Amino acid sequence: MNVVIKIFSVLASVAAGAAARKALEMGWRKGTGHEPPKDAGDLRNSLPGVLVFALVTAASGAVIQVVTQRLGRKATVGLERYPEEV
Repeated sequence: MNVVIKIFSVLASVAAGAAARKALEMGWRKGTGHEPPKDAGDLRNSLPGVLVFALVTAASGAVIQVVTQRLGRKATVGLERYPEEV
């Protein structure tokens, strides 16, 4: 059962990451009126804009990873504690 929870946690993390990325891109477009800077090497994108977008993206990814790992661990502990309810 732990393998199923780990797989579910990974899938949830990927799905949440994709949804967060789309939300960040939409927010960036709405807030700045420009496309998000996806290529850091593109000199048409300003350095501060690239750095801000990279930091926000990294921070949201870290939060999503921590939350999904903790929820997966909580589910594992719950299953170990009450296996008869599964």
